[in-house]
Amino acid sequence: MGFTISRHTSLILALFLIFITGSVSTAFVLRAANLADYTSLLDASIESLSSGLARRKFTSVDLVKAYLARIAEVQEDFHAVTEVNPDALSIAADLDLERLHGSLRGPLHGIPLLIKNVIATNDKMNNTAGSWALLGAKVPRDATVAKKLRDAGAILLGKSSLTQWANFRSDNSSNGWSSLGGQVYGPYFPRQDPWGSSSGSGVAATLGLASGCLGTETDGSITSPASSNNLVGIKPTVGLTSRYLVIPISEHQDTVGPMAKSVKDAAYILQAIVGPDPHDNYTSTIPHTPDYVKACKHSSLSGMRFGIPRNAISLALDSSTQPQIKALGQAIKVLRAAGATVIDNTNFTAADEFWNSNISARVLEADFVVNLQGYLTSLTHNPNDIHSLDQLRNFTRNSLLEECPLRDTGVWDAALSGWNNTDPRFWPAYQQNLYYGDDGGLLGAMERFKLDAIIMPADFAAHWAATVGTPIVTVPLGFYPPGTPVVKDSWGLVESAPKIPFGISFMGRKFSEEKLISMAYAFEQRTKVRNTVQPYIVPKTELSDVVEK
Repeated sequence: MGFTISRHTSLILALFLIFITGSVSTAFVLRAANLADYTSLLDASIESLSSGLARRKFTSVDLVKAYLARIAEVQEDFHAVTEVNPDALSIAADLDLERLHGSLRGPLHGIPLLIKNVIATNDKMNNTAGSWALLGAKVPRDATVAKKLRDAGAILLGKSSLTQWANFRSDNSSNGWSSLGGQVYGPYFPRQDPWGSSSGSGVAATLGLASGCLGTETDGSITSPASSNNLVGIKPTVGLTSRYLVIPISEHQDTVGPMAKSVKDAAYILQAIVGPDPHDNYTSTIPHTPDYVKACKHSSLSGMRFGIPRNAISLALDSSTQPQIKALGQAIKVLRAAGATVIDNTNFTAADEFWNSNISARVLEADFVVNLQGYLTSLTHNPNDIHSLDQLRNFTRNSLLEECPLRDTGVWDAALSGWNNTDPRFWPAYQQNLYYGDDGGLLGAMERFKLDAIIMPADFAAHWAATVGTPIVTVPLGFYPPGTPVVKDSWGLVESAPKIPFGISFMGRKFSEEKLISMAYAFEQRTKVRNTVQPYIVPKTELSDVVEK
């Protein structure tokens, strides 16, 4: 087993034990002469870490030790990590030896990453979706995206916390809560709502608890926590990254993507995980795989046409989100100054109808009943003998550890009371759902106005791309200003307050990630919002604290 927690002190003890007892042999390094040779892990890019590894200023073992110590420092404050990989140090040592012998797997060689606790690994770690129901379950092999990261030389440092079952269990729970991981908090204001469901990935990436993270998105689960945690998040086209052995919600909307401190870091991670997979037939439609890192060009905004769907934005607008609209106005000026054309009121013709429809929820519920059963069937060890959503609901309702009915099973109740995606009623509902993102929504507006991308404040964006499985790249846009009233949800999580970040989303056609990344990078380089505000608690451990002198 990995070091799984229900009490957060258990994880800290596990981290400490790994840190002080890890017996590894490491490659010879040329130790740095001064502290300037070590980049702060709060801000370190993948390229800067790779450069330090190449110059033998530190090793991957040093990186793992530093990140484990940083996780331990802030785990009680933010609960961003559910478990760490007990083999991380030995894996790092092996990768150091490969580097010493001149064998490099790619730009992620020896770089530690965290992955969301729905992405299966065939090792000592668990894959639980934050539930006791799957603690101890075993899978036949790594999820394809996990295997791709390993093949690229990345170190899977651990599993990041999440909203339980990717926020697809309860009608009355909170973002970032799971029975195994506890309540995740954002790091920019005490008790900040981390959003989700990739909550732990967002918090871990922004605090430098790993070099980057993987999240998953069905409808907002990368985009939203990237926005609220001052990050870049890439929600890929459905089918660009494999979902094989990723605990599902919907085969029609689920996707796996990176969360990182910069567009280029996210591009490096995305590059490693894309590609066809015979275990996921949605990946068979990938047209080609461009070089996403090379797409990061400062000049990419010139000549681009952007649209702003004001009617879609207005549907979610309230007094607390006005600072985001003001920041969007400043973003428009940046885009135009860079040579782009920005067209206002490129509205979605079916926006009101979609906003008042329940078809999207019905499609997800119908998929979940079937797709979850498929995942459960794939387990090689199923400790609680759960093979269906109905059995999972029974387990959850009868386990004190799952905090039911304080946090109910309302989403599952609705799914089990209706039809699933094998029913004849599913297809017309799904086609209507597609219409809301196609002719009646994002894709229709792009076609009518001949746009290269749609831009929206990130907190408004995800729904409009979800139904058609189109990509989003989210980058930091701004922060709530001093004097912002503190707004809390029913669980006491702070949704808006001074210094809480928010982002902007670049949205495009299917498989347009290369173009979106290029635009987002050019915008990021002109604005450099991320470092204008710091988290209120920051881990102190740096590479200089762990590298042997």
